[in-house]
Amino acid sequence: MQVSWDSLLTLLSGAAHLTWANVLMFAIGVQNIPEGLAVSLSSISAGLGSRYYATMVGIRAGLVEVPLALLGAWAVSALKPLLPYAMGFAAGAMLYVISDEIIPETHRKGHERLATIGTLVGVCVMLFLDVTLG
Repeated sequence: MQVSWDSLLTLLSGAAHLTWANVLMFAIGVQNIPEGLAVSLSSISAGLGSRYYATMVGIRAGLVEVPLALLGAWAVSALKPLLPYAMGFAAGAMLYVISDEIIPETHRKGHERLATIGTLVGVCVMLFLDVTLG
């Protein structure tokens, strides 16, 4: 089976149109810049090596996404009936991490009220976006 570059990009992004696939691909690429920077700076501050080592660690953190994106695209197309359950499991895992790690951390040193208000505002914004954007 012959697969064109356009159809591969559309499959990888999950978008219905190639324009949106390119926008999504660009957004993911831009998001990788601060992610790689965070990994690199963490390795420098932990004293794990030189700037060259930190640069290679940051690049390696981004390169792993390419084969995993292909694996993810294949898994989504092959296991389509299980996708709602997998998304629900991922959402539950994210909520667990937030409630177990992030919320207790934000409620230290007298910032309880601000953290709670920020959480409520964030939930309201997400609900509003979910309803208005569909």
